[in-house]
Amino acid sequence: MSQNNEKYLRWQVPEYRIPERNRIWYIIASVFLLICVFFSFFTIAHWRISFLGYNSNFLFVLIIIISAAIMYVNEKRPPLMINFELGPEGVKIGSKFYDYDDLKNFCVLYKPKQSIKNLYFEFKTSARPRLSIPMRRMDALTVRNFLIRYLDEDLERNNAPLSEQLTKLLKL
Repeated sequence: MSQNNEKYLRWQVPEYRIPERNRIWYIIASVFLLICVFFSFFTIAHWRISFLGYNSNFLFVLIIIISAAIMYVNEKRPPLMINFELGPEGVKIGSKFYDYDDLKNFCVLYKPKQSIKNLYFEFKTSARPRLSIPMRRMDALTVRNFLIRYLDEDLERNNAPLSEQLTKLLKL
């Protein structure tokens, strides 16, 4: 659902993207996780496997288990649809509001052949991660023309950020 008027642009975005994973992806991911768990408890020295005992990396194993559980839970539940709004004061995502004064610039990246149609916001402080918003059915030019009145445009960005490309490639 998208709505436009003179003062606001509104549409809905999914809470997160669910990648399409096949059986091979799950097999490779499982083998990788098992190797990581194995090397948390064992080491190979002089072509012999040695148990690390109390020097084992229990925290790493716990992080692996929690990460796998989070991925499993997120895959089993559908993402919520969140309201997104561009207005004269700032950007509203769900219940969070970001004033234009806190944002450094924006970039509308539209590449139909690569199925990329995203809106990116960079914050003035580097401590905050960039916001990546799928534009779905919104017209990229309409969004750009609306935001250019309030923010600088990042004309140097030609591709999606590397982190986003890797996430898409690894199907995370």
